[in-house]
Amino acid sequence: MSSTVSSLVQKHRPDLSRYEEIYKHLHANPELSNQEHATASFIVDHLTKISKDFSITEKVGGTGVVAILHSSRNGASSDKYPKPIILLRADMDALPVLERTGLPYASTKRMTDADGVEKPVMHACGHDMHITALLAAAETLCTARSSWNGTVIFAFQPAEERGTGAQAMVDDGMYSPERHNIPIPDLCLGGHVMPFRAGTIGTRRGLVATSADSMRITLHGRGGHASMPDRLIDPIVMAASTVMKLQTIVSREVDPWDTAVVTVASIQAGDAENVVVDDGRLAVDVRTTSPETRRKVQASIERIVKAESAASNAVAEPTFQTTRSFPLTINDETITARLESAFSSHFPSGAQGYTPSIPKLGGSEDFSILGSAVGAPTSFFMYGGTPREVWDKCEAEGTLNEAVPINHSGLFWPEVQPTLGTACDAYAVGALEWLVGES
Repeated sequence: MSSTVSSLVQKHRPDLSRYEEIYKHLHANPELSNQEHATASFIVDHLTKISKDFSITEKVGGTGVVAILHSSRNGASSDKYPKPIILLRADMDALPVLERTGLPYASTKRMTDADGVEKPVMHACGHDMHITALLAAAETLCTARSSWNGTVIFAFQPAEERGTGAQAMVDDGMYSPERHNIPIPDLCLGGHVMPFRAGTIGTRRGLVATSADSMRITLHGRGGHASMPDRLIDPIVMAASTVMKLQTIVSREVDPWDTAVVTVASIQAGDAENVVVDDGRLAVDVRTTSPETRRKVQASIERIVKAESAASNAVAEPTFQTTRSFPLTINDETITARLESAFSSHFPSGAQGYTPSIPKLGGSEDFSILGSAVGAPTSFFMYGGTPREVWDKCEAEGTLNEAVPINHSGLFWPEVQPTLGTACDAYAVGALEWLVGES
């Protein structure tokens, strides 16, 4: 079956030189989370040009786009959406990052964020590659329609970087008959470009990405003149003590065989040399690999922050505001095993091709919500984008960790090819493994 799938993809894959230009356009025109209006319009326009057979729903969860394509080979099914139903997902949003790649198609765009602050914007996480690859896969599957049976849902999701986009689509009635009425998928597949060697791709059974919880904590002191410390309750000293104590959670409260990360990514408290402000603000990010540790770490943070606040004689209890929340990403064993078979038949195996034991994702993902919300299994694959010459040089020098730009860096950019071809084929092969095999 897998060899048949590979042959179909090779036969029906479109000329990717057109998609290389699409990628460069999207890279040069990024949009922040929940503001992906032009990106969504571009996706709709392109899908419409490919074929009128796509059933397209716009503004799902804000700016999300969902396109449906189905095929009942030889009229084999009278169902509106014949099975199997496969959901393929790509995220659309960019980041408030200043691009420093020097590429001829580098972003110079600036946008106003949700707080009203104008910031530079860049596709520093590769979502432009995700969009382009899924569009190319959509054309591949559309052209190959006479060879498969079932339904494909192409989900272009907003606001992944905030951890809210997938849930927003579900909450907006993505699957509700009274709202958008998208059919419930039998399984969901997603992918992500990573700082691995371009042309490589991999799957992994079980845990793929940590959960993530981000919060803003406000410590309430009493400000005044820096020359009168006895009249103050200094939120900066309070913040410093809190930051240091938070570092003991992982080292002294988490099982050494377990994994967790607690990061204080920002401290904000005034800007004048002789003025102590009332409040200090901490931005805290937490990554964990199990629900139990997640609950334990969150409880420890709250306990420590409240205790340090009380020890500093704060004028009020600290304020906690959750800003982001990502679930654990756990690949379903059964469908990932089947992807292993499909990918190993299509891609060359080995260090420069396909591996079934790709390293875990460095960040976190909300992709799985599109499946877990309706009880559908999910699997998330990853592929490399680091220019091959850069990777090979750094590997030889032993400087991969230091010299290879990672996601969210202003220097991160995927080598357009073979990255685009790898990602396009992964989406198409993944879907066809079920669409051909079960027709």
